[in-house]
Amino acid sequence: MTRRYPKFCHPFVDKKTGLAYCYLRRRGYPLVRLRGLPWSPSFMVEYEKAMSGPRPAIGAGRIKPGSVAAVVAEYLDSQKFFGSKKPGTQRMRRGILERFRAPPNGDRPFALLPAEWIESRLDRLPPHAARSWLATLRSLCRFAIKRGYRRDDPTANIKLASVKSDGFHTWTDDEIEQFEAHHPIGSKPRLALALLLYTIQRRSDVVKMGRQHIRDGVLRVTQSKTNKKLVLPVRPELKAVLDATLSEHLTFLVTATGKPYGANHFSETFREWCDDARLPKHCSAHGLRKAGCRMLAERGCSASEIAAWSGHDTLREVERYTKRADQAKLARNALAKAVTL
Repeated sequence: MTRRYPKFCHPFVDKKTGLAYCYLRRRGYPLVRLRGLPWSPSFMVEYEKAMSGPRPAIGAGRIKPGSVAAVVAEYLDSQKFFGSKKPGTQRMRRGILERFRAPPNGDRPFALLPAEWIESRLDRLPPHAARSWLATLRSLCRFAIKRGYRRDDPTANIKLASVKSDGFHTWTDDEIEQFEAHHPIGSKPRLALALLLYTIQRRSDVVKMGRQHIRDGVLRVTQSKTNKKLVLPVRPELKAVLDATLSEHLTFLVTATGKPYGANHFSETFREWCDDARLPKHCSAHGLRKAGCRMLAERGCSASEIAAWSGHDTLREVERYTKRADQAKLARNALAKAVTL
């Protein structure tokens, strides 16, 4: 049976004149009045023309053309933004750009945006945040040049001081033991630590893990950041914790209401568990991923073997993660291997 109106078409009757009209209404697109009777040849010509019309940039009707806010809106709605960045990077950069175009900065003409003004913004940020902001604004400026909003890149000559930091703190064996002493096997905090430490995955992947992902003693993980698929044997330490933890849900880690954790909510909760165990503030969920890499290195695993667990693309990144490996243990491992040669 033929529909009374084509898709997205909505009838309207003017109460004063009694005349009937039809409008094409789609989310994110302007409202278009269609002339003629629905399904007639003239009507369908207008319908097809309206359906093929371009989608306006988000917020285009509320901002000044050529302003910072207008360029950001067009960039966020472009294939340049959606097609070349991973979801996690998109969320991070969208947050930066939303703050960047907030009033009163959003009304500034993008073509007149000076490099000195951008540098002053970066100077007020912590080192790691400044690097993320610069990468985001640099991508935005290159987009603006291609679209003709300006001729030069104000970020081209901006250089930030190198950040000398090992990043997140790598948990020590003593810190792990302190957490385990306070949170016994069978508790949710102990399960969270075991999943982070013995799978060596990010918090965003750990909170999605469930019993449906384990088959024949093997855990299958698709990393949310890289979309890389990993097949990881369930280590005996993790199996002991899983077997001792009662749960009515498929997902291993759930909130008090039975829902899976979001990544940020999990980090905040894990911080509370660390505080309960009187651990220092530098102990974080991500630090256990680094600790897992360290422990494998201390057991004599190569960088390639560790990368097979962590999913890192480069061995250089693995080497950075295993920088805290115990030198004495590594030396004993090397001696044991040399004796057997």
